[in-house]
Amino acid sequence: MEIGAKEIELIVREVLAGIESRGPKLSYIPAQSDNGVFERVEDAIGAAHTAQREWVEHYRVEDRRRIIEAIRMTAKSHAKTLAKLVWEETGMGRFEDKIQKHMAVIEKTPGVECLTTDAISGDEGLMIEEYAPFGVIGAITPSTNPTETIINNTISMIAGGNAVVFNVHPGAKKCCAHCLKLLHQAIVENGGPANLITMQKEPTMEAVTKMTSDPRIRLMVGTGGMPMVNALLRSGKKTIGAGAGNPPVIVDDSADVSLAAREIYRGASFDNNILCLAEKEVFVMEKAADELVNNLVKEGAYLLNPMELNEILKFAMIEKNGSCEVNKKWVGKDAGLFLEAIGVSGHKDVRLLICETDRNHPFVMVEQLMPILPIVRLRTFEECVESAVAAESGNRHTASMFSRNVENMTRFGKVIETTIFTKNGSTLKGVGIGGEGHTTMTIAGPTGEGLTCARSFTRRRRCMLAEGGLRII
Repeated sequence: MEIGAKEIELIVREVLAGIESRGPKLSYIPAQSDNGVFERVEDAIGAAHTAQREWVEHYRVEDRRRIIEAIRMTAKSHAKTLAKLVWEETGMGRFEDKIQKHMAVIEKTPGVECLTTDAISGDEGLMIEEYAPFGVIGAITPSTNPTETIINNTISMIAGGNAVVFNVHPGAKKCCAHCLKLLHQAIVENGGPANLITMQKEPTMEAVTKMTSDPRIRLMVGTGGMPMVNALLRSGKKTIGAGAGNPPVIVDDSADVSLAAREIYRGASFDNNILCLAEKEVFVMEKAADELVNNLVKEGAYLLNPMELNEILKFAMIEKNGSCEVNKKWVGKDAGLFLEAIGVSGHKDVRLLICETDRNHPFVMVEQLMPILPIVRLRTFEECVESAVAAESGNRHTASMFSRNVENMTRFGKVIETTIFTKNGSTLKGVGIGGEGHTTMTIAGPTGEGLTCARSFTRRRRCMLAEGGLRII
């Protein structure tokens, strides 16, 4: 799915070996682009660097607001087309759900409104602190939410006064190029600078190396797997990293079980479970287990029997070096295709497969990004918490719980330490899809920025006017 750990390590070694000294000169004049899409990453970086200087020197914050609104309008008018292109190129997820994801990032990604100014006026003068741009940002995007991430990052990053050079996942390069061209055209047609957002047409590992070593790129942002994020953190660049998740759900014996089933079904089946924040495994107290399983089936889930579960496990996971890894060929595929593969017909429209397992089953412990939801019965709440923490594996990404017991919810929230913690609702609500708050596709748990917005991609700068300046009291 994402850039491999070994490949990333090679990049880091090259960077740390001193590749900076061989980087392009700041005076390099970039070639012309096709609406922000370049043949060479050096040209994409050079053009973005020029555009960013123009963006901060000749455009007001109100211009940013106006151009971002034009981006929203353009993306909104092409949301269905983009969703279809992603679905066709990646072969993952569900077309109708991708439309929802696009609309969420279009409508609920904050722009310049979150760049507030703090001021202190006193006898010693006037102090203001504002959010200023980093400059040029290098952004690595995933195949699971490719164009959604480009739209989300573009709005957030240019709102902060930055330019962006994208390095997209090779498995989504066509839809990403199409999306970037649309947004680029919207920027230019509304008076913005050309090449404020750029990318290399053919994404390569060499391009990532050049991005991490080029002095004109001041910040790296990685959305995807943990090997990529960890490698960027070791590259020497300031990095914002959005890594993997394996979100657990706890259903305790006080929960509204019918609500739990409805919300879990919605989240776990959404876009075939390829969102990192989606419910990946459920730990339910024995008292509520039968009712939960029955209600999930009523919602439309297909309950796998032990034999069917084992047959699917054989091809959905690959054993490697004594552990299990996801078979990437099956990531994001429709639930009905899994059933067809084991000879179960007549369930083409099924959106979610559920199964009962023990707490150490591969489908519990490995983030599988498939519409398969393991359910583990446990006797006590303490066992549920312990198992959920083990399955989440310290990613600190997302967790959820269904309960009427505030003390239980508080205890679990403190122990799990996730960036997103939803109570009595689908984890989709944690990113504003059906819930309050803004939307982002870059959830920076590993580096601590959390649910990113324009403010996340800025530097805090202080300006001081001394000697009581401007005070009138």
